[in-house]
Formats: sequence, C-alpha cells, structure tokens
Amino acid sequence: MSNLKNKTLFVSGASRGIGLAIAKRAARDGANIILAAKTAEPHPKLPGTIYTAAEEIIEEGGEALPVICDIRDEENVREAVNLGLDKFGGIDICINNASAIQLTGTLLTDMKRFDLMHQINTRGTYLVSKVCLPHLQKSDNPHILNLSPPLDMDPKWFGPHVAYTIAKFGMSMCVLGMAEEFKDEGIAVNALWPRTAIATAAIKNALGGDAIMNISRSPEIMGDAAYVILTKNSREFTGNFCIDDNLLAENGVEDFSQYAEVPFEQLAPDFFVPDYIEVPESSKNS
Repeated sequence: MSNLKNKTLFVSGASRGIGLAIAKRAARDGANIILAAKTAEPHPKLPGTIYTAAEEIIEEGGEALPVICDIRDEENVREAVNLGLDKFGGIDICINNASAIQLTGTLLTDMKRFDLMHQINTRGTYLVSKVCLPHLQKSDNPHILNLSPPLDMDPKWFGPHVAYTIAKFGMSMCVLGMAEEFKDEGIAVNALWPRTAIATAAIKNALGGDAIMNISRSPEIMGDAAYVILTKNSREFTGNFCIDDNLLAENGVEDFSQYAEVPFEQLAPDFFVPDYIEVPESSKNS
C-alpha cells in the first residue's frame, strides 16, 4: 500500500489529541474518516468536538463523518458503523483510540472509575473491533490499530495504578488474540504506543498542567507512526507492539526534533515502555 486515498477509517475518540492526529494524517491522502466520539459540546478542560475535528480533517483533504458515539453502548457503536457504511460504503481500518485514565492506587480508585476504565478501554476496544470486523473482512488491506502498550509484566507498571494498567493491557490482549485469530484472513491487528508523554489535553489534566506539556512530544509523532503501520501490507505486518520512535526510525525518519520543543533527555517518559526496547540513536540525538 502506498497511501490511504479513498480508504475509510473508523476512529474512536477522534475529537482531539492522538486520535485526531491519526485522522488528519490519513486525511492528507484523501481518506474518509468516521469520527466516533462523545464530545458534541466543548468540554471546559478538553478543547475540541467531533465537529471541529471534522472541519480540520476536511481542511487536510479528507472526508469526515462526525458521529456522536459512546463506545460503551453496543447499539450506539452499531449505529455509528452503519452511518459510516451508508456514507462511505465500507470500512478498511479500525482505530481504537478512545481511553479513560486515572492513575491512582487500589484504595483511591472507586469502583465507578474502575468500571469506566474497563468499559471504555478493554470492552470498548473489543466491541468496536467486533462490529467493524465483518466490514474489514471485505477490505483489500484491512487494519485494526489499538493505542495500547506492549505486554510487559514488570510489577513497576502495576503497583502505582493497577486498575488503569489492567484496562490498558486489556486493549493489548485484544491485539495479541485478534492478530492470531484473523491472521489467515489477512486482517492486521497491531498496537502503537509512545515512548514519551504526548502533549494532549487528557495528559495535561491527568499529569500536571502546562509543565508536562512542555516536556512532551506532539501528537503528530503518533499520527506519523500510525500512518506507517496502516500503509503496510496487512498480511505481512500483524501482531506487533510498536513504539512510535522505533517504528519511525526503522522507516527512515531521522529528525525527531520536529515533534518536540526540548531535547530528548528532557522529555518525560511514558508508562509501559519496556526497559529492553532501546531508544533509536536518531531519537536520542534530536
């Protein structure tokens, strides 16, 4: 695959941040984007709605269908997929980006928040994938991409926020299982995760305001990395847990300064990146 022209992407949580960056990168090729998210009205702390996101996608050269969708609700998801089918005729790519986060220990995590993280992260990913799959089976280069980390069982990822870790690893287990389940059909299922913090409104709220934003990479690094995955042959690239800068370095990117305003050594590391995954030299030196 050389580009995503006329391909249709179903993107959950696409009103801002990483989901929007992935959608906009695909739009530059002339892709069709089904924007599935809950944000119809501006949030006081999280700028952007599905309608402003649709405008940005159209400005980049793509087509956009904003759909109000709560991925916890099966009928809601089926309706969103059907609206996309009515407009674009099929679905080639499913991006599971929607996520809920709370970085608290067991005693400080109430069950309502536990349930929310699992309903959106694990169950939502499973549901959106399940509903998209019959349509992916008809595509000539179908991909599912989950924004979730490598399955590294180091206890340091579990101790501080076990509820969140279980929920995110649930998304990654969907990758592991579905990649195996659908490999003979040529449906690629992969995961993508950032090495560093990414400057999104959600991270700003969860981790500490402008200070964390200043030492984070821009969402565009994830948009570019996702594009690399989604333009690969789905029969040849599946079941991978990719780290953004490693993937980009392997595919010819040498200048990572475009994604950050500070040198690499000043960037905040993200959770869940295994110690054994080395930093590419080009990333270190940018």
